[in-house]
Amino acid sequence: MMSFSPIKTPIERPMLLLVGIMLIAMNLRAPFTGVAPLLETIQDGLRLGTTEAGMLITLPLLAFAMVSPFSALLGRRYGLERTLFMALIIIALGILLRSLGSVWTLYVGTWLIGGGIAIGNVLLPSLLKRDFPERIAVITTIYALTMGIAAAVASAGAIPLTQWSGMGWQFTLGAMLVLPVLSLVIWLPQLGSRSAPGKDTPTPPQSDKVWQSWLAWQVTLFFGINSFVYYVIVSWLPMILQDNGYSAEQAGSLHGLLQLATAVPGLLLMPLLGKLKDQRLAAASAASLSLMGLLGLLLAPVWAAIWIILLGLGTGAGIIVGLTFVALRATSASQAAALSGMAQCIGYLLAATGPTLIGGLHDALGGWTHTLVLCIVLCLAMAGFGLLAGRAIHLGEPATPARSTRLAR
Repeated sequence: MMSFSPIKTPIERPMLLLVGIMLIAMNLRAPFTGVAPLLETIQDGLRLGTTEAGMLITLPLLAFAMVSPFSALLGRRYGLERTLFMALIIIALGILLRSLGSVWTLYVGTWLIGGGIAIGNVLLPSLLKRDFPERIAVITTIYALTMGIAAAVASAGAIPLTQWSGMGWQFTLGAMLVLPVLSLVIWLPQLGSRSAPGKDTPTPPQSDKVWQSWLAWQVTLFFGINSFVYYVIVSWLPMILQDNGYSAEQAGSLHGLLQLATAVPGLLLMPLLGKLKDQRLAAASAASLSLMGLLGLLLAPVWAAIWIILLGLGTGAGIIVGLTFVALRATSASQAAALSGMAQCIGYLLAATGPTLIGGLHDALGGWTHTLVLCIVLCLAMAGFGLLAGRAIHLGEPATPARSTRLAR
């Protein structure tokens, strides 16, 4: 089986590489979550039901689940840099199709966007493990921060841009094309000077056995539950708020606040994750913040801004901690790609059930109480898996006291 070839030379143009990583990160959420404030507008324009509109969030998540297991194989076959370049092309094509205005192009484009994002989601942690092994936590938090800021701008600007342009939701969705196009230009220099497929490099034994590892399942379930809660809220928060008396513009702004709040934990966790002896406290804190935000929305929606900030902080921290788990629990770039593929396949398959399930639940029962209660229960489970996955051990290693005192950096 093929694996990534080891690095033979120092990283050339490290600043350009980092800029390229951050630009790729901007494509991994904004083209997808930026559609949520426009769901009702799209729904009215194309005469879609609630469940059909929810598919605009569900389809990318299904693509994440289906494409993620193959992303590591593509990276081994074509190299990380070329595969990430291909992912950006797929995202750009998806954005273009999605903005054409018909139902079939809307869904096909949305699916393509999800497939491209899935490849980037899986391979970026592997790239960091390979090229920045001593700075994984720091760079992971920086690219998660960049991802959150881009998503916040896309969400907050969706309604105003649609109204200002006078060209409808199609123009707003099409405007997101600037992200992958700019990223492709900046990423071009990486194609000729970095890794080639490593045909003769043996694959580390643990890379093919992550699915048999209980630690890998703990990482996966922590990541999956956080993703389920996050994408349920991302999908339906504007409607939840409007049902509680907020205007469409207010709901869109608060949705942007949620995305911005997900970026803040990066500033807090960046100096901490690399110094902690393990990540148990960080994981439990992330789940607790999300739980408090959900309780607040359920009991006192009039103070929605406070609860949305807590939700953003909790889910944002959960994303960062989950991505950090992937890198820190693996022992090689190849194993990190395998664990990333597993976590994102199962995690996003779980998350994919959220928007459609909740849309159907809302249609059947009315209101959002059942949604919020379900997410609260899941946050409790997430805290438990985080405490297990947060131990300072690697895949294939026993959780001994001696190992728990050493930080994998």
